[in-house]
Amino acid sequence: MEANHEEKRNAALKRALLILSCVFLSIGACGGPLIMRLYFIHGGKRVWLSSWLETGGWPIIFIPIALAYYHRRTTEGPSTKLFFMKLPLFIASAVIGLLTGLDDYLYAYGVARLPVSTAALITAAHLVFTALFAFLLVKQKFTSYSINCVFLLTIGAAVLGLNTSADRPKGESDKQYIAGFMMTLSSAALYGFVLPLVELTYKKAKQTITYALVLEIQLVMCLFATIFCTVGMLINNDFKVIPREARNFELGERRYYVVLVFSAIVWQGFFLGAIGIIFCASSLLSGIVIAVLLPVTEILAVIFYHEKFQAEKGVALALSLWGFVSYFYGERKYSKQKESEMKNE
Repeated sequence: MEANHEEKRNAALKRALLILSCVFLSIGACGGPLIMRLYFIHGGKRVWLSSWLETGGWPIIFIPIALAYYHRRTTEGPSTKLFFMKLPLFIASAVIGLLTGLDDYLYAYGVARLPVSTAALITAAHLVFTALFAFLLVKQKFTSYSINCVFLLTIGAAVLGLNTSADRPKGESDKQYIAGFMMTLSSAALYGFVLPLVELTYKKAKQTITYALVLEIQLVMCLFATIFCTVGMLINNDFKVIPREARNFELGERRYYVVLVFSAIVWQGFFLGAIGIIFCASSLLSGIVIAVLLPVTEILAVIFYHEKFQAEKGVALALSLWGFVSYFYGERKYSKQKESEMKNE
């Protein structure tokens, strides 16, 4: 009886953590690109700096790690460990972190060169690559509902990319536009590989994966991604240019630094949410939530940056919501079927 009660309690905690992770991911996936766009719209030009900000807020993760440590210390005493991570998991997390750093640069380059609407191409490709690598790396099982969801979200995101020429930045050459396009697609493919790779790391780790350990993994990943981007900034002399760029920023020098700080904080929400969803569910669901949030980002761009709301954006929003509902209806149906089978047994 006690075991059953404990199992229900753990399931409830996991559902709560999943909801919290979805909230974090929503804030990061919608707010991150908008703040990055704000930086480039008003005079920012440093791609390496923008990529650095995507993971540069990694010290924030020390806060939940410290809180979890003090909570454990009250029950376990002075012998409580601050960190659980072992060397093999540390090395795996560091490698994924370097890949994430490369992906940060590719994504920032694309945002600097392409309009927000073209971000649809990122998500369209990203979800397909996530589904493909999830099948290859972690043997993700697909139902008719999850396949339908991936299809609808991919079509919805692709629809957003149909009218990108209308939002194309003025004075940008064909060469720059094509370079941004290729970087964006490369970013989509790489991050579509990274998400299932994180899930595979969880499965192959020779130690129990708890959320406290997940936070440690995220800390190491963001640290090494930031180191990768720091090297790029040093080579590109970004640190020397920051004061001058701040003085010339259209919104003012003080607001320039506010934009940088908020960008780093908001992007941490994206990464914490993504790994939290992978821990509670799967890398596929993490990719699906990111895809669903794309039309929301587009609508926010219309509200804050007065971009045009073409019919394509309305269609994409409807398809994305349809796909999202389809996925969760299928998951709910599957869980009820599983419960029924367990009762019969």
